[in-house]
Amino acid sequence: MNGLRHFVLAIQFFTRIPVVGRLADWVGFSPSQLRASSGHLPGVGVLVGTLVAGMTALLLAYLPPSPFSPLVAAVLGTVFSVMLTGAFHEDGLADIADGLGGSYERERALVIMKDSRVGAFGALALVLALLLKVSLLALVGSMNVHAMLLGIFVAHVLSRSWPLLIMWRMPYVGNVAGSKSKPVADQISSKSLCTALVWCALAATAMLAYASQLAPWGFALWPYIKPIVVGAVVSGLGFAYMTRLLSRRLQGFTGDGLGATQQVCELTFYVGVALSV
Repeated sequence: MNGLRHFVLAIQFFTRIPVVGRLADWVGFSPSQLRASSGHLPGVGVLVGTLVAGMTALLLAYLPPSPFSPLVAAVLGTVFSVMLTGAFHEDGLADIADGLGGSYERERALVIMKDSRVGAFGALALVLALLLKVSLLALVGSMNVHAMLLGIFVAHVLSRSWPLLIMWRMPYVGNVAGSKSKPVADQISSKSLCTALVWCALAATAMLAYASQLAPWGFALWPYIKPIVVGAVVSGLGFAYMTRLLSRRLQGFTGDGLGATQQVCELTFYVGVALSV
C-alpha cells in the first residue's frame, strides 16, 4: 500500500492529473514520501506515455487520410502531453538554457535559473525542442505508424528513468530553501532505483506484447523492436551529454537540470527512432 501511495504521489507531483479529496487525504504528504516517490518516475512515464500514444492512435484513426495526418497527430499529441504534465520538464529545459547560456560563472548561472522569467536562450530552447519533437514524430509516423506509437510510449518511460541516475550519482546544488525538487533529489536510495527498474521491465513487457500483435515471435519481431533499441542507445548518448554538462558547469544538478535531462533524452530517443526507421 505504501508503494501505491508513493506512485499516486508521484502522479500528483509530476503531472496535472488531479489527485484530490479523499484520495489525496489517503495518500498524504511528507518529504520522506516525496523522496520515495522518485522511484516511480518511470511509472509516471508509463501512464503519460500510454495516454499520449493512445490519443495519437485515435487521431490517426479518425483524421482523413493525408500525408499531413501524422504531423497533425504529432502536434495534438504534443499539446496533450504538455497539458498532462503542465510543461513541468519543458520549464526545466528553458531555465537550464537561460542559466548556462546567460553566464559561464556557476553561481551566476544558478541565480539566473531561479528567475521565473524566460529569457532569449530559454525561449529558443523551447521553440527548437518542440519543433524537433513534432517534426521527428511526424517523420516517423509517415514511415511507420507503429514505430511512432511505440516510440512515444517508450520515450516517456525511458526519458524519466535517466534522471534518476543523475540523482544517484551527483550532488544536489540548487537552492535548498524553497526548492520543490530537493525532497525528491535528496539521497535517492537503491530501493528507489529498483522500483524504477521494475517499472522499466513492465514497460518493456507491454512493448513486446504490442509488437507481438503485429508480428510473430522471432526474427519477424525485430523490425518493430529495432527502432526502439536504436532510440534507447541514442537516448543514452543524450544522457551522457547532460551528465557531463551538469557536472562541468554546475558541479552537480538542480531540479531544472533533471527536467532538461528528461527533455534531451526524449528528443534524442526520437532521433534514434527516426534514423532507424
